[in-house]
Amino acid sequence: MSTNSLPSGPTPSSQDEPLVSIVIPAYNNADYLDDTMKSVLGQTYTNLEVIVSDHASTDDTWAVMQRYSSDPRVTLLHTEGGGGALRNWNRVSQAATGELIKLVCGDDLLYPTIVAQQVAALVSTPGAVLAASPRDIVDANGVPVLKDRGLAGLTGVHDGTVAVRKTVTQGTNIFGEPGCVLMRRSVLEKVGWWDSRWPYLIDETSYSLVLLEGKFVGVPGSLAGFRISDSQWSVRLVNEQAEQAIGFHNWMAQTRPDVVSGLDRRIGNTRARIMAQVRRLAYLWLGRRMSKAVKADAAA
Repeated sequence: MSTNSLPSGPTPSSQDEPLVSIVIPAYNNADYLDDTMKSVLGQTYTNLEVIVSDHASTDDTWAVMQRYSSDPRVTLLHTEGGGGALRNWNRVSQAATGELIKLVCGDDLLYPTIVAQQVAALVSTPGAVLAASPRDIVDANGVPVLKDRGLAGLTGVHDGTVAVRKTVTQGTNIFGEPGCVLMRRSVLEKVGWWDSRWPYLIDETSYSLVLLEGKFVGVPGSLAGFRISDSQWSVRLVNEQAEQAIGFHNWMAQTRPDVVSGLDRRIGNTRARIMAQVRRLAYLWLGRRMSKAVKADAAA
């Protein structure tokens, strides 16, 4: 089942707005976390809890977190070192109590209406388990360099299997980074929380498992900012990222051939290799815009 438009039903009233958990697995994000927190707490949607956990950072991440210790919406945690991204992503997600959950990396940005718009989309769509929106790609100083990226045209309501097939055949994560996505926490728990068998696809793999349980809603319009910086793993490891995408495609075709066919898999694998080269060229083109030091150098 798919439609080209969002449901026309009413948005949630203040009496029945579900609690949304925005969870932030922070790690060495001292340079950017304050901007991230301000964007999270500045949402027009007010029924929020915000859970931040520092994963044994070696910079001043914990000190930045303390600026928000008095905000009643915010809970600050520590996550034991080790275990990769999976440990901290699961730590903050399992601590959440909201019906809906949005994970935001500690250097990304939410635009003010993303939660309100995505909540409205999920609440008004029976059987919907995940909503996603495009985002802007922003540099280290938060300035957009590419606008309105994501979804590959998949807006409106679609069966989750349609969305999974689409992300495979595109050879890239069409849903965007976790800040672009709002999910039902109960469904994330049902599928076993975050799945890191392909570490660079922890988000796309987990989204796909959630989407096999229900419907997808694509909410149009750029509603978040994904920051590219010299600390991003995707900058350094684009080839490995492509190989892991191919592994994910092959696994999905083997385990769910009713969703991803052999042809879908081959198309997705070819595009994953092409996308690796596109990313490499993009990172070379962006160059010094990946470092926050650029602004300081320019002002000197």
